[in-house]
Amino acid sequence: MKEWMTDMYENNTFVKICGITNSEDAFLAIDLGCDALGFNFVPTSKRRVESDFVENIVKKLPSEIMTVGVFSDLNPEEVFRVVGKTGINAVQLHGNESHEDCQLLASRVPFTIKALPANSPELMNFANFGVDFLLLDSETPGEGTKFDWNLSIDFLKDEKILLAGGLNVENVSAGIEKFSPYGVDVATGIESEPGRKDPELLKLFIQNAKSSRARTDQ
Repeated sequence: MKEWMTDMYENNTFVKICGITNSEDAFLAIDLGCDALGFNFVPTSKRRVESDFVENIVKKLPSEIMTVGVFSDLNPEEVFRVVGKTGINAVQLHGNESHEDCQLLASRVPFTIKALPANSPELMNFANFGVDFLLLDSETPGEGTKFDWNLSIDFLKDEKILLAGGLNVENVSAGIEKFSPYGVDVATGIESEPGRKDPELLKLFIQNAKSSRARTDQ
């Protein structure tokens, strides 16, 4: 499956819609062409959801859709428990997870994503996490703020990057042109209120991202 995804999105921007809290947004996002849905399990998040809700959504989705559980500093065994109950096929780690814990999760979950701020010193040794994707974010995830786009990330050219942090309809194309990411991730930038997507913004974001091709030199 990983090889299939790599081939499929080599020249087509992967789009992840995060912060899904209701079935209407989930199925609309799929109908509009997104590739992944994100479900937040972080207790302090305004978009936190329960396992039963996610399980009910996931079992109705096409198998090729990436379903991502977002966690922060949760014991790996607890993450595995949620994965087993809900049927999600990916985990996104937003805390201070160790290289060893990330490697353990990657050995048992089909897809793993490690989120880091764009100025994190951990980026220099990112390969040691052993995950599939790097989610490049701002220092305040979930707040709709951009990081400094003048930062150089040339040393990450071998990583599959999911660009996040303050993306919206207006700037997603510029972000893809600037960073040549594997994909993009959005939550706040297409919401009418926390946890509720604006249908028109959702549609335009996916259209703009899909029509923007990353440079082929990454």
